[in-house]
Amino acid sequence: MRFPFLFLIFLIVPLLEIAAFVLVGSRIGVLATLGMVLFTAVVGSVLLRVQGFGLLRRIQAETDAGRVPGRELVHGGMILLAGFLLLLPGFVTDAVGFLLFVPAFRDWMWRALAKRVLVKVDLAGMRYRRDPRTIDLEEDEFSRTREGTGDADETSPWRRIDRDR
Repeated sequence: MRFPFLFLIFLIVPLLEIAAFVLVGSRIGVLATLGMVLFTAVVGSVLLRVQGFGLLRRIQAETDAGRVPGRELVHGGMILLAGFLLLLPGFVTDAVGFLLFVPAFRDWMWRALAKRVLVKVDLAGMRYRRDPRTIDLEEDEFSRTREGTGDADETSPWRRIDRDR
């Protein structure tokens, strides 16, 4: 079922873009139409930068608070898609791209997606697997000094460089 859906998108979107170019170009002229396309690409890249950095700050705040930034990650994907759509030449993709930059529209899309998507986490499947190359020492089995002398072992690859200076 996915193939016909993608096929329709790759067929319908370019046809809609061609129709929009013809209609807009016949009303305002070719140069003005090309100017609008370039203008929307520049505005899209600026919006992508501004909203992208704001989103990174919100993701950092959520993770610092100990919460999973699910909403912010979905918004990040939508902002990335919006920037991509605005860089594509065309009026239909620009309209969808600008809509995706509106936070209220992204929230509406998030609510619509959240109802259809189920995230399942299986913590039982995450077992601690010890790497056979790992040497796990107890507190009494470890020393930063050379055995018997009490001096720091300068040849040890485990020495702390910041303390050695």
